[in-house]
Parts: sequence; structure tokens; C-alpha cells
Amino acid sequence: MREVFQQELQDVQDRLVEISRRVEQSITRATRAFSEGDVQLAEGVIAADAEIDELALALDDLAIDILARQSPVARDLRIVVSALRISASLERMGDIASHIAQLARLRFPDRVAPSGLRETFKRMGELDVQIAGMLVQLLETEDGDLAEQIRNEDDKIDDLHLSVFDQVLGASWDGVAAETVDATLASRYHERFADHAVSIAKKMQYLASGTWAPVDA
Repeated sequence: MREVFQQELQDVQDRLVEISRRVEQSITRATRAFSEGDVQLAEGVIAADAEIDELALALDDLAIDILARQSPVARDLRIVVSALRISASLERMGDIASHIAQLARLRFPDRVAPSGLRETFKRMGELDVQIAGMLVQLLETEDGDLAEQIRNEDDKIDDLHLSVFDQVLGASWDGVAAETVDATLASRYHERFADHAVSIAKKMQYLASGTWAPVDA
């Protein structure tokens, strides 16, 4: 029975990694669709979000079943409880990737970002993709150094997010209302995607140590 239990716990962790890989694929495609105005790519991201939702729901069902049948304690309990929380954040990250893709679809055949902000959004997208890749590695390896790296990359996105607001609120901004709304939403989506990654990093540190480490979400 103990061997079966350990296999179930490994299944939980493997499923988290699989969902994180799907999220990495979604944000990679979503940011590309956003930058290039690629509506077909955007449609693919939107469709894939339902698959991420289903995987997260199945993982939650498994975790709850384990809690009910096995009554885990100590690290085993942390694995199951952390999985429930992490799956919720991953599901939300998939939603955010879909939101970014929806903006690309909404403005097709035009590109979403005004010309003066395209480089900023390109950089935000690159950082989100980088963070998503680090998150996959973190869930695979439980390497605590990756949690700190994710936070550092999140700080860069926060700075870019503030720069977008400075620009759209500045006296020189001449964008129409739709451009202002799009830029504001898109910046917020990129920033929140990274915030969820930081939240997962914090939960992974809790899994490793049993205490909450000071990683701000």
C-alpha cells in the first residue's frame, strides 16, 4: 500500500509538470500572436485553455481523493496541499495566456500594441516565456535557486508594467481610447502571469522546507 501511495504522489507531481509545460506552450504562442497579429495562433491558444482547465480539474480530483483515502502527513501532506494550490495558479496562468491571445484576435488584422509600446510588450512577453520555462524546471527539480530567479525576472516585468502606465498616462500619449484600454489590459495580463509564477515559487519553497519563505507574489 505504501508503494501505491508513493506512486500516486509521484503522479500528482508529474501532472503538475505536464500542466506547467502546457502553460509554457500557451504563453509562448500567445505572446507571439500578440506581437505578430497572428489570429490562427491566437485561436490555438484559446482552444488549448480548455485542455489546461481539464488537466487542472483532474489533478484536483486526484489530490482530494488522496487526502480522503490516505490521510497523508508531513511532507506527503505538503505535496498534496501544495499541488491543489499550484494547480489553481497554473490554471489561472493558462487563462491569462488565453486573454492575451483574445486581444490579438480582437484586433486582427491589426497588431494590438501601439508602435511606441511594441518593444516594451515584446520584452514583457520574452520575460513571461522565460519565467514559464523556469517554472517547469522548478516543478521538475524543486531547485530552490529557481524560485529566486523567478522573483528577479518578475521584478523586471513589474518595472516594464509601470513604464506602460507612465506612457499611456503621459502628456505625449496620443493613442485612441481602444489603444489605451488594450495597452492597459495587456500590460496587466503580462504582469499577473509573472505574479502567479512567483506565487508558485513560494509554494515550492514551502514544500521543500515546511515554512513560508519570503518570496513576494
